[in-house]
Amino acid sequence: MTSTATSHEGIYKSELVRRVTRWLDATPHPAIAMEISPEQVAAARFHRTGSLAGFAVEHLPPGAVVPSAIETNLVNLAAVKSAVSSVCLKLGTKGDEDAALILPDPVIRVFVQHFDDFPRSAEEAIPMLRWKLKKSVPFEVDETLLSYMRQAPRADGVDVVTAIARLRIIKEYESLLEGVGLQPGVVVSSTLAALTLLDGQRPTLLARVSGTSLTAAIVREGVLAGYRCTELPGNAAQITPQNLLEEIFPLAAYYQDTWQEGIQAVRVAGLGHRLPDFVHPLEEEFRCDVGSLLSAAITEGRLAGDSQTLADRELEGLVGWMLHRN
Repeated sequence: MTSTATSHEGIYKSELVRRVTRWLDATPHPAIAMEISPEQVAAARFHRTGSLAGFAVEHLPPGAVVPSAIETNLVNLAAVKSAVSSVCLKLGTKGDEDAALILPDPVIRVFVQHFDDFPRSAEEAIPMLRWKLKKSVPFEVDETLLSYMRQAPRADGVDVVTAIARLRIIKEYESLLEGVGLQPGVVVSSTLAALTLLDGQRPTLLARVSGTSLTAAIVREGVLAGYRCTELPGNAAQITPQNLLEEIFPLAAYYQDTWQEGIQAVRVAGLGHRLPDFVHPLEEEFRCDVGSLLSAAITEGRLAGDSQTLADRELEGLVGWMLHRN
């Protein structure tokens, strides 16, 4: 998803890193990436080789950013602008540099749909997808940015992953970068960026909390098999294991019914020091390995070197984008 066009098709051929985080467009590889969440603004600069040149984090006051697909997100605009300016100053950004913009999950709606037949050309596919999603999004589909990709189907036909966001909301965030001289060439949701951290070879469920939203995604052999973003009754400090299970169970049940197999690993992010309270209930429910998204990525050898610097700050979106760049 970019600021220069309203729709593109992205089709990628190898591992999860190409199939998922690059699916929003045939993305460039800007040297700057900025992730905006309800709690903070974080940005990183990368060398041409893909290694980390530096990063900065600025915390936001409560309520400064309220992620929404339809309503104004930047409630305390002055505070968010100040945080963006601060991280850019620390990274030494220059005018007209391109940047990747990583946004809260509720801003970008993601759908995994099955079609018996699907057009090969974007000119035919885009109107079909807009029509199919007309009743599934709380805004007019004609005022949106939309991207999609084909992926391997579970049976005959075609599976299509579609991302759709209200143009006005995307422009809110893009204006923050433009205000400091950056050019927002790539836009992606935080969890989609973080999916590169998963082991895509076995059916793996990711449950990721950010602010008061919970995103659950299931990846199987490089395919995004399910995705669901919901609002929680509280933030990461207030959610209970039962709350978490109630929110992710519908997606897990859908996967088990559709693919006729169970979840083989669960990865959790956003709970911080509270994660141990959730491990046993999740193990009891799914009867499989449960652990931290970032810790598992390190243990399984997908994170090393300076990427662990970002992982230590639990910046999953930026870490995932870094892996994507490499």
